Amino acid sequence: MRASSPGNPLNSFFGWFNAQAYLLLVFTTLTWGANAVAARLAVGEVSPMMLTCARWVVCCAALAVFSRREIAAHWRAALPAWRFFALMGTFGFTGFNALFYAAAHHTTAINMAIIQGTIPALVLLGSLVFFRTRITRLQVVGVLLTMAGIVVVASRGELAVLASLRLNIGDVWMLIACLLYTFYTLGLRQRPAVPAIVFFAATAAVACLASLPLLAVEIARGDFVAPSAKGVALIVFIGLLPSFISQLSFIQAISLIGPARAGVFLNLVPIFGPLLAVLVLGKQLSLYHAAALALVLTGIYVADILAHRQALKSPPP
Repeated sequence: MRASSPGNPLNSFFGWFNAQAYLLLVFTTLTWGANAVAARLAVGEVSPMMLTCARWVVCCAALAVFSRREIAAHWRAALPAWRFFALMGTFGFTGFNALFYAAAHHTTAINMAIIQGTIPALVLLGSLVFFRTRITRLQVVGVLLTMAGIVVVASRGELAVLASLRLNIGDVWMLIACLLYTFYTLGLRQRPAVPAIVFFAATAAVACLASLPLLAVEIARGDFVAPSAKGVALIVFIGLLPSFISQLSFIQAISLIGPARAGVFLNLVPIFGPLLAVLVLGKQLSLYHAAALALVLTGIYVADILAHRQALKSPPP
């Protein structure tokens, strides 16, 4: 098979898919960056497990309103894969979010940003181990560049900050959360042949149910905090955007370019988070924010665009 030439119609075909996936992934990561800001705003306004449970209640309600016809037409096709949905919803949605919100009460945003930046590397490694996905040198270089950007923004551009970091239980929870979301991302590649909205509805319903025992434990331990007016507003926001719309856009992007390539974009989340904090929380924008964003964008360009072009030019094995 000959390498694709610039005038090859396949280049335009694949280019359209890439552009669509890139837009979806930028929107997804921007929304998830907003979720990090919302999580910080929610401290003291609503307890972590209540927030985890309520976000999926709102999400399921949105699915019932906007997608009930498609779900009703195809839900039977999803029944044979109920074990798959149970695992994806319990660990990828409920597990990740519960650990994420709980970790925010025990560790610093610096530690969380650094640990969250490991997800793309874990997805790339998982793709190699489980799917035998070929990993190129450009992809490795790109992932390293994006992780360097995370380190810059997490350390605020000061190496002394990194030297002073100490791991605690919140860091351990955050690491486990990243592992859970890595397996969720890899699992999307094997999702059953049902419409994306049906897959997501089933997974969200499981996440809603799986969060109830966690909420019960929180209440029993006396850690429950009823949502204030601000807490309710944050729950609605998180339930509609980070939980509902952005999850659909992420699933669609995975279906277009695969988990290994899409995973690199997840390093935009801890970059967008601080940038949005500047706008929402009134924090000051610093030079290291721009440097970190430049590193992450360069890493994405190298790991995805350049590596994909190289793959198109190379003959198949």
